[in-house]
Amino acid sequence: MLSVHVNAKTEGSAATLVVLPPRTLSVAPMMDWTDRFCRSFHRIISPNAWLYTEMVTTGALIHGDRARFLQYSQSEHPVAYQLGGSEPDDLARCASWVEQAGYDEVNLNCGCPSERVQRGAFGACLMAEPKLVADCVKAMCDAVSIDVTVKHRIGLDHDESETALHDFIGQVGEAGCRTFIVHARNAILKGLSPKENREIPPLRYEVVYRLRALFPDYEFLINGGVQTTQDIAQQLAHVDGVMIGRHAWHQPWDLQAFDAQCYPSLQASAPAITSRADVLYALKPQVLKWLDEGVPLRVIVKPWLGLFHGQANGRLFRQRLSNAVELNKNTWSVVEHALDAVLSPTISPDSSS
Repeated sequence: MLSVHVNAKTEGSAATLVVLPPRTLSVAPMMDWTDRFCRSFHRIISPNAWLYTEMVTTGALIHGDRARFLQYSQSEHPVAYQLGGSEPDDLARCASWVEQAGYDEVNLNCGCPSERVQRGAFGACLMAEPKLVADCVKAMCDAVSIDVTVKHRIGLDHDESETALHDFIGQVGEAGCRTFIVHARNAILKGLSPKENREIPPLRYEVVYRLRALFPDYEFLINGGVQTTQDIAQQLAHVDGVMIGRHAWHQPWDLQAFDAQCYPSLQASAPAITSRADVLYALKPQVLKWLDEGVPLRVIVKPWLGLFHGQANGRLFRQRLSNAVELNKNTWSVVEHALDAVLSPTISPDSSS
């Protein structure tokens, strides 16, 4: 079933009814990775997945270049904006700007374990303060009509009891959150880097499955370790959706198969993208527009480097799109030269990826 809500984005004074696909598949918010260029690229491959921005702090939106931080392409829908913060009034103010910009969802980060985020008193450490998170969510829900969601971990440090987690879901749910995106690992707040926090704490999917059973009125998406169609099938037997993390960056073409698996009824209306090269040619008009606007080519193509993962001459494709001298030309011909590596029969195969 498609999820339907009235988006506050209007033409004139009339509200627009927006029909959105369910959150069966989404791509995680990833700092320094899921910028608007990455999201536009992923949208070509996956017509229906929900795409998430990098986390942006309330301070950045309030005191920084708000227009730049809120910028995105219309092709990205459905697209969600992730906020970092812990002050209800600031979050409500920023959520309102997010809705006015036309985003389909605003997400509160309660899962990032980095020390920098902890110093700002938000991210994963907020799981220890469910009432504060509930206050933040209520303020955001009161300020916007789009969905307010929360992304979090299953616990903090080495505490594997689920009592605090259930209390967190209960209080935040009562405040108005109906969708919880759960990274199925604990967050270790001291002693582990963000990278280690994605790998060392064990995945405990069964904890999320129990949440789904205990709180049947809420939607639960699972994040962590999902990398194949088999993984997705296993998870969807227990939860409402899956969120793909770094696999979407390293092997983005897999999103095509994931989209087909998660949205079989929507495939007939999807654009005809049948090859990896089709992705880049479909994106070409937008790339040319960005180049005309002065966006450096190196920024645009950064998310593309894994597109030909596992293909003959995939390494050469990456090398050509990583050559600083070539990228400084800021022309589409650089992309054509990289594509020649994998499309031209005259180049000797290199199965390395």
